[in-house]
Formats: sequence, structure tokens, C-alpha cells
Amino acid sequence: MSAEPSPAPPAAPAAGEIGLVEARDFHCRLPFTFDSGQTLPGFTLRYETYGELNPTRDNTVLICHALSGDHHCAGMHAGDRKPGWWNNLIGPGKAVDTRRFFVVCANVLGGCVGSTGPSSPNPETGHPYGVAFPFVTIRDMVRSQKLLLEHLGVASLAAVIGGSMGGMQVLQWGIEYPHFTKRMLAMATTGRESAQAIAFNEVGRQAIMQDPAWNRGDYPREGGPRVGLAIARMMAHITYLSDASMDRKFGRRKKDTADRSGNGFDVQFEVESYLRHQGQSFINRFDANSYLYITRALDQFDLAAAYGSLEQAFAPVLGETLVLGFTSDWLFPPEQNRAVALALLRAGKRASYAELDTDLGHDSFLLESPELYDLVRGFLQRSEKQVSDFSI
Repeated sequence: MSAEPSPAPPAAPAAGEIGLVEARDFHCRLPFTFDSGQTLPGFTLRYETYGELNPTRDNTVLICHALSGDHHCAGMHAGDRKPGWWNNLIGPGKAVDTRRFFVVCANVLGGCVGSTGPSSPNPETGHPYGVAFPFVTIRDMVRSQKLLLEHLGVASLAAVIGGSMGGMQVLQWGIEYPHFTKRMLAMATTGRESAQAIAFNEVGRQAIMQDPAWNRGDYPREGGPRVGLAIARMMAHITYLSDASMDRKFGRRKKDTADRSGNGFDVQFEVESYLRHQGQSFINRFDANSYLYITRALDQFDLAAAYGSLEQAFAPVLGETLVLGFTSDWLFPPEQNRAVALALLRAGKRASYAELDTDLGHDSFLLESPELYDLVRGFLQRSEKQVSDFSI
């Protein structure tokens, strides 16, 4: 009887690619008290790492994800066809070079991709926490990440990088742990959301909470307000794009299957089909209660109100900061990013500002951009003694 053939070894990653990666879980066994005063007996953060921690334990780059992101920012999971969401930025020889840096990314506290959040089982009841889960702030997310880095043996951060909500975490890192954080790179972000951004988040939350299947946050893992969550995602996704990018990608082109009479409410335009696809794919990977919690954390993030002013908020900061704005971002527009850099400078900090001319909207920081890569690479390679200049 012939022996079973041994499985073929995994293919070596292509040049510049990390290759196959696996997520791990950090289980904090100590009680964690949230800014709200509520406490959990412990929590879990799911995370991934790329590269190696150096002997002095000071070459770590922490990647902070945005609202709909997670810990899988680079490399490939077995069986997946797409790499992590920032794979174009992270890897051997890329802007965040894993030959030099030990890169860490964790799904945020309150999330739903392996980290403890509203969909996690409450040890007291055995059922998901639902809306009994403590309210989460950006500061809570950062404090939980610090515990993960201590667990990994990280002595200090070479840099912390993030866009959108990730950029909020970047700023909070510099404030909360100034001696630990050498560099901060915040993209497409803000010191506080505008009324319009809060309004968009509220419409999304109402779409979820008005769905009868939400049931006040008490729903089975495979059920829940799928229609409401899909609508929330569709609406939010529009804010991540720009009119120019949508017009270029879709225009007023109609689907081949569209009713040419224009009557009825089935999909007529390609942009409609695209948004429905975004909504349907989102509900298969995200929890509705996590969406409520994380958007509320975004709304409540207000550095000026929390510390008296932006300048006072940045008083503890010791690391060098680069803030990147994008001209077509109308969710967190360039002036909000510029205000952060100016406040850092007024507080006497080493800060610089760059503005990239794109027509891709808020999500510009996620897309292919050699100019962005050059800025990130240059900032990470800057020596400690170099002094930053503010530029527009």
C-alpha cells in the first residue's frame, strides 16, 4: 500500500511580501477599568506581528486600525485571496520595512474580530454582553494596547501609525505614553469630529437600532440587525470616497441586467450594486453592537474638551509627529489635520504636516500611493537629531 503523498510546502512569499501569517490572542487576566468606571475581569486582544523584536526591544511599529479594520493589516491568511488591509505599506523593503521593524497590529477593545467586545460571552451569564458591555473610548483602546505591548516585551515604540480612527489612537498614544512613544504618524484624522461626522454616525446607529432584529442589542451571533448594519455600512462607505472617485469608477453606468424602463426598485446603476455589495460583505464580518460602540467612541473623542485645549492636550508629547491630510477627504478634511499639527507646534513640539493632492477621498491613506510611501519611509528613517519643519 503506497504512502500518502506529503503535502506540498507553502510557497515562499514573493519579494517584498510577508507571506502567510497567523493571528494570536493576548489574554489579560487582570481587571480592566474603562474610562466610564465600568470594569471587566479581563479581556482578550487578537493581534498579528511581522518582523522580529530586536535585542534592545525598541524597534516596534504599532499599527492602529480604523473603524471597519482589524488586526490583519499585512500578509496573507491561509485560504484567503486578499492580503491584509495595509499590505501595500508593510513588508520587507516597503515603507514600513519588516526587515528593520517589529510590526504589531491588534483588533481594538470593543471590536468583534477576536478581541473582547459586545459579542463576547459575559462570564456571569454565558451570553454575549450586548449593550451591557462597558462603553469604550479611544483612550481605553490605547491603554489595552499598552498591556499587549508589555506582554510582548516591547521597551518602547519606534513609531505608532494609523489613519482615521487609527490616527486618533496615534495622538492618544503620544499623550498617554510620551516616554514610550518616539514617533507618531497620524493620517486623515482629527482632534475631534465635526457635527457632520457625528451626524453620519448617528444615522448609521439608527439604521441598526431601528431594525427590529436588533432587539435592544440582544440577538444571536448568526442573526441580528443585518439589514440595519448593511445600510449603516453603505451610508458610511459613501463618506470614505469622493464625488470624483465615484464618478470615475461608476458614473451613471447601468447594470446590464437593469430594467431599461427605469421602473421598479431593483438595482439599476453600477454604484447601487457596489454599495449593496459593500453592505452585504460587511455584515458577514462585523458585529452590529461593535459598530454602535466604536462609532460612539469616535464621537466622544475630543482632545480639546478633555484637556482644556489642543495645545494643553499635547503638552506631555515628547515624540516627533507627522500629520498627513488628503485634499479630497471631506470626512476629516485637511484643515482638521492641519489644526492638529499647528496645535503641536504651538505646544512647542516637533511636528510636521504634509498634504497629499488626491481625488480618492477619506480612504486615500489605504490606497496605492508612491508619494505616501515615500513620506512614511522618510519619516521612519529620520534620525533623532533632525528637526522637523512645518510645511503645507
